[in-house]
Amino acid sequence: MEINQSSVTTFILLGFSNLPQMRIFLFICFFIIYTVSIVGNLLIVLLVVADQHLHTPMYFFLINLSCLETCYISNILPRMLASFVTGDQSISVYGCMTQYYFFGFLASTECYLLAMMSYDRYLAICKPLHYTTLMNGKLCLQLALTSWMSGLLTNTIITVFLVQLTFCGPSEIDHFFCDVSPVANLSCSNTDRVNLATFILGFMAIGPPFLLTIASYIYILYTVLQMKSKTAQQKAFSTCSSHLIVVSFFYVSLFLVYVVPETERLKELHKIFSLFYTVLTPMLNPIIYSLRNREVKEALFKTVRKYSSRVL
Repeated sequence: MEINQSSVTTFILLGFSNLPQMRIFLFICFFIIYTVSIVGNLLIVLLVVADQHLHTPMYFFLINLSCLETCYISNILPRMLASFVTGDQSISVYGCMTQYYFFGFLASTECYLLAMMSYDRYLAICKPLHYTTLMNGKLCLQLALTSWMSGLLTNTIITVFLVQLTFCGPSEIDHFFCDVSPVANLSCSNTDRVNLATFILGFMAIGPPFLLTIASYIYILYTVLQMKSKTAQQKAFSTCSSHLIVVSFFYVSLFLVYVVPETERLKELHKIFSLFYTVLTPMLNPIIYSLRNREVKEALFKTVRKYSSRVL
């Protein structure tokens, strides 16, 4: 893909430049968030791989999600951290398009992965007798590949339209990363095609997974309420509570950024809400899954005891 000839070769990501007195504080905060996110998600992957008891469909999808979150936050935060240190907020047009490409690809894939995880919980709770037969290894692999390929295809098409735009100035993007709308708004060429593609394909990337997630949890709630045993109800809720928290956090922040109209008064709030699904979600996912999941905590304690005994 080649970008059209433009007089603008670099963009300026304004980010949080309106808070110069907080630059050091913001660097420390985001550095801690990035470190916790990388360590937490990689720890989840290592625990699931190392513990045979976690070799189940739910944790297979969780590994995919953790790998995705590691790439997701690494696409945005390192460049932001560098700008806090150096003060250089510029990014080349090629670099900006590349950052958006991976952001859109990974965000779309996450929507589908979360939907597949909700479908897995639906089968586990609503069809427990047939769960092992229905959610076999082959289906797990097919669902995971579908998630990744859907995200890849959707955002590749949008990016193809985006790179055809011409940029003549201005070059300042009032955001901390390259998203499609702020970039397209700077173009001096016709943006109808990229706006239409973003609307249609964005809906395809978010709409079906969201509806599948909602439908799965409606059936789950109905099934759980039909259970006569309180213990069975609590066990059923505990198996999907972590995923429900992650899904709610992710979709609420997406809704606030991409559905609520952007007014001058809400402009800064949109930037803050963007932090939730781009920066905070990758950090919170491993924390939520580890703190609210007994099997993950047991695997962690077992691994710690195993390596502690070797050292001692």
